[in-house]
Amino acid sequence: MLALWFAVCCLATLVVRELGFRTLRKHPITALLLILSLASFPAAGFLKISRPYQARILSILRREKSPTVAGHGCPVFPADNIWNRRIQDMPVDPNSENYIAGMGPGDKLHADFGGGGGYRYRVTDGSDPAVEIAIDSAGESDKGPYKIPDDTPIEQSSDAHALVMNAGDCLLYELYSASHSGPHQWSAGSAAIFDLRSNQLRPAGWTSADAAGTPIMVGMARYDEVEAGRIGHALRFTTLHTRRAYLWPARHFASSSNDPNRPPMGQRFRLRKDIDISNFSPQTKVILTALKEYGMILSDNGGDWYISGSFDTRWSSAVPRELATLHGSDLEAIDESSLMINPDSGQARQ
Repeated sequence: MLALWFAVCCLATLVVRELGFRTLRKHPITALLLILSLASFPAAGFLKISRPYQARILSILRREKSPTVAGHGCPVFPADNIWNRRIQDMPVDPNSENYIAGMGPGDKLHADFGGGGGYRYRVTDGSDPAVEIAIDSAGESDKGPYKIPDDTPIEQSSDAHALVMNAGDCLLYELYSASHSGPHQWSAGSAAIFDLRSNQLRPAGWTSADAAGTPIMVGMARYDEVEAGRIGHALRFTTLHTRRAYLWPARHFASSSNDPNRPPMGQRFRLRKDIDISNFSPQTKVILTALKEYGMILSDNGGDWYISGSFDTRWSSAVPRELATLHGSDLEAIDESSLMINPDSGQARQ
């Protein structure tokens, strides 16, 4: 497009030089078309470059709020589920230092949420009709039924996640590589249904919309929680390199490496006790308190120390900036294996 615009500029220059401005003034329509032609190429280029970000820009302009999850009568897993278990007193994993060294001790914590990014999701009352869904990895996906509204947002990335909480039935539907193909018709690379009232884990070896076979929405930092002043569960995060292994409560791995110094899916980390969080802003302090008390669970391959959360334009701009003042070296891996009661259940010892 740049070459074509340059050619048009050259042609316009020749026309002006040959005819002169006096001649062009006698043909105002021709002059106007020439000016519009020159202006159209940069405008079209800008629109093309900005196309992937147009939905994000528009949502910021209209102040998009994420749905409230609390108050619908559904737990986000039982109170004794491992995601809801405090781990501030659990022992440090013997391989913690090696994990941190490989994951980037100097890399900053990244807020993968806020007014410029994060997960969009729907909360429904369960009255939507069941949809037809074609699933590529049907062998590791739940058969359904899935009650997914046609207007469910799809993540604008290669993962193309779609997340729906059915508050009427207390079910969570999560799709990976989702596509809406028509009224009540969807397709997905993989799909999972989580009963929010149950501790039952997915079958061993099964993926979900997440590489670890764990739920995405359960581990998000949601704005409604932070606004209420407390996150009472572990957060979800990603790292670039993982091991070909998984730990409870994860059910699946996504790596070909057997390097013991790479963390397995499901590995839990926490912010160290000696890290002072007293001077952070209120929203950031809620998140950091959760990282100390509940930690975060490795759930997928992605950016190092990327912490997941909701898209919401009400997030303070201070949150990503303040989280970035902390680094991988401020965290430690923990050993929570003593909390497991049954390997196929998320129920944890209290």
